Amino acid sequence: MNDSIFKEIQVKANEVGSIGGTIKFLIDDTIVFVDGTGPKNLVSDSDEEADCTIKTSAGALKDMQSGDLNPMTAVMSGKVKISGDMSLAMKVQSLMS
Repeated sequence: MNDSIFKEIQVKANEVGSIGGTIKFLIDDTIVFVDGTGPKNLVSDSDEEADCTIKTSAGALKDMQSGDLNPMTAVMSGKVKISGDMSLAMKVQSLMS
């Protein structure tokens, strides 16, 4: 597991308000599950069903965080695959920036 990616998302999830659902990130071989159904976002490495699943590589994630890759371009080019609740996917930017 890539601990730095996990910790980075955990820190960001604690800085923003509850996302109002569950999101599972599949980043290479790392699973990050964000449960935002309660008053605050809880982050774990649970491989549970989520309202929204986002699959990408660590390289693409770093490029989006640095601004070298536009998130919409990443989705359109297949570098990021999103399934499930798209309104939750739109909230992901607050967890990534």
